[in-house]
Formats: sequence, C-alpha cells, structure tokens
Amino acid sequence: MPDAPALISVQNVALCYRRHKSLFASQKTAIWALHDVSFTLREGEKLGIIGRNGSGKSSLMRIIAKIFEPDEGIVSYARPLHVQLLSLGVGFEGSLSGRENAVLNGLLLGKSRAHMLSRLEQIKEFSELGEFFDQPASTYSSGMSMRLGFSVAMETDPDVLLIDELLGVGDAGFKLKSRKAIEGKFSGNRTVVLVSHQPDTIREFCDRVVWVEKGRTIMEGPTDEVMAHYKEAVAKESGLGAAN
Repeated sequence: MPDAPALISVQNVALCYRRHKSLFASQKTAIWALHDVSFTLREGEKLGIIGRNGSGKSSLMRIIAKIFEPDEGIVSYARPLHVQLLSLGVGFEGSLSGRENAVLNGLLLGKSRAHMLSRLEQIKEFSELGEFFDQPASTYSSGMSMRLGFSVAMETDPDVLLIDELLGVGDAGFKLKSRKAIEGKFSGNRTVVLVSHQPDTIREFCDRVVWVEKGRTIMEGPTDEVMAHYKEAVAKESGLGAAN
C-alpha cells in the first residue's frame, strides 16, 4: 500500500543485551541483537519479516510493541496506537487467572473493563482452556499461554497486530481455527506484521517483506522479489547453489 499513510517508522534501530558478571562470566558482556534496522509500516499493510534464526526478528517485534526501548535509533508512531504482540516469549502475570489476565490485557490495549467483561466467554471458548481459564497463568504451559494471548487479541482488535511465529503452534484443531481467525484479520484493512520461517505463509499473507539478517536490514520490497533474493542467499550459504 504505497499510498497509505505511514503508521510506524523504524529508523536505524539497534538493541543491545547486556550480561552482568556471574559465576560463569568474570566480566560484563554485550550482545547486539540489532545493529541497524530501518523500514516504514503503512496503515492497512500486511508486512512480513523474514530472516534466519538469531537475526533479531523477535527483538525487533518487542521494540515495535514498546516492550523494549532501542539503544540506538528511533521508532516513531503517527498517532497513539494500541499494538498487540502474539509471541510464545511474551507471557502474562503469573499470579492472575486467565480471566483476570484477559481483562488486564484488554485494558492495556485501551478497551474498557465493561467491553472486556462482555467478551470473556468468547475468549474462554476460543482459547479452549476450560477450567484453566480461572487458574493462575503460572500453571499454564507455553501453548496454553499462546491460546489465551491469541484469543484476547481476536477480541480486542488492536491497531497493529504483531504475530511472531504462531501460525504453526498448537494441535491440529487449534491450528485450523487460529489460521481462519488470522485470515479474517488479514482480509480487512487492519495493519499486521508477521514473522515466519515459512515462505509459503509469507507469500500468502504479506504484501511487502523486510529481510533482516544479523541485526541489519538487508532488503525490503514486494514479497516475491524479496523472497526470491532471500531464498537464493540461503541456498548459496548452505552450499546448494542458486535457487531455481
């Protein structure tokens, strides 16, 4: 959507994880997850983020979601936005029940308490948590937390939905149900960012792709063009030669 207004601008963003001295490390260490990432997310766009493991994709999503602050660079928002990140690495308040976490999460996304209370049964039903919906989130497996987070996101309808490798998680039934729900989000005028290692998934859902490698933006542009260059680079590095 080249003519759509810019919603989020990521400019020369870098992020460093710092480890302090410990029993196994005699001095502080600094690990740069991101070095120099830049791109613009436009309103209504379906943007894919690709890159191999350790390239900084999940760190980038956490910065966009305002969970992390970048050490360098700027992330600017065209207006106050409610951004929801769906990721197995993002959990809930362990002492609160699934029901309480659902309400709290909705409040953080700008929804009213009354709205969230009115949607709790739909969230419970979609998540398939059953009696665990009223148990502390600390008792949840990672898959159960994912189900709850996914279900809340479907009911809160954030301005920007960030999906970090979640389309292939869960049993067969939940995969099908969640995929259909995501297809509904992608079919409208919502703004979605999708991280996935599945080329077919990126091609199916995304209008444009940003390729991040070793914490840097390598390329951005139309999906087919970027995916072709990415596939070729992966093939060359693995010794398989150029991609067909």
